[in-house]
Amino acid sequence: MRRSFIAFIIFIISGAALSAQSGDRDLRLTMKNQGYEREYRLYIPEGVGEGSPLVIALHGYGGGIEKMPSALITTAKAHGYAICIPQGLKDPAGKPGWNVGYPSQEGMTVDDVDFVCSLARKLRKEYGFSKSATFLTGMSNGGEMCYLTAMRKPKVFTAVASIAGLSLLWMFEKYPVSGPVPFMEVHGTEDRTSEWLGDPDNAGGWGAYAPVPVAVGRVVNADGCVSQTVEELPVREGRNKVTLYKFGRGIPAANGRPMEVWLYEVKGGNHSWSDADMDTYEETWKFFSKWM
Repeated sequence: MRRSFIAFIIFIISGAALSAQSGDRDLRLTMKNQGYEREYRLYIPEGVGEGSPLVIALHGYGGGIEKMPSALITTAKAHGYAICIPQGLKDPAGKPGWNVGYPSQEGMTVDDVDFVCSLARKLRKEYGFSKSATFLTGMSNGGEMCYLTAMRKPKVFTAVASIAGLSLLWMFEKYPVSGPVPFMEVHGTEDRTSEWLGDPDNAGGWGAYAPVPVAVGRVVNADGCVSQTVEELPVREGRNKVTLYKFGRGIPAANGRPMEVWLYEVKGGNHSWSDADMDTYEETWKFFSKWM
C-alpha cells in the first residue's frame, strides 16, 4: 500500500513538472496495446498544449522512429502542433513495420489500426490535444496504413495523408470505405517499390495492389466528390514536375467544408517522401489545416 502511494506521489510530481516545463518537449514513451509494449516519440513544441492539433506520422517498412525525416519535427514547430512518431513491430522476417497483410507478415496477429487509433485517443486524453484536429500521415508501409485506417476507422482522424502508399487488393475485398474522410496522396510515377500502375499479379512480392489513381478514386467516390481541378506546382531546378489533382465538392466534413481528395503526381518521381521535388511536409500541413 505504501509503495503504491509513493508511486502515485511520484507520478503527480513528474506530471506537474512536465506541465510546468518551458521549451519544446521531446518525449520517448510507451503504451500497452493488445499485450504489446508499444514505443513512440512525442514532440510537443513550446506553446503547444490543450486544444492544439496532433499529427501521427508512420514510418515505412524496415524503418523506425530514428529514421524519420527531421523536417516532420521542423514543420510541427513552425505551425504549432504536436507530432507523434510510433514504432512498428517486427514481422516474421525481422523487419519493423505495420501489419497491412504483406506476404512477409503472414502469421502476424497485431491489429495496427487499433493501435494507431488507441494511441490517438490516449494522447488526446492525456494532453488535451484537439479531437477535431487529429491527423494521420505515413510513408510507404505507413501510407498503406493510411488507406487501411481510412477504410476501417474514418472518424478517428480528421484527415489522412499517404505518401508513396498503396492499397492492397485484399483491402478492397474485405473493407469498403466505411465513411468519408479528407484524403491526400503523394506518389512518384517511376516508383519501383509502390508502382503507380499497381501490381495486380504480385510481381513485386508485396501482395497484389491497385494502381494509385484507382485507389485514390475509391476514396473520391466515398467522399462524394464531383469536381476536379488541376494545378502545377512550381518546378524546382533540375527536379521532377508535380501536378496536383484536387477532387472537391464532396460530402460535408465535420467542420462543414465539402470533402476533398488531393493527389500529387510526381512525374518521374521515385519511392520517397518526394521532398526533393516539393515541400511535402508543408503541403501536407496545408491540406490538414483546411479541416480544423
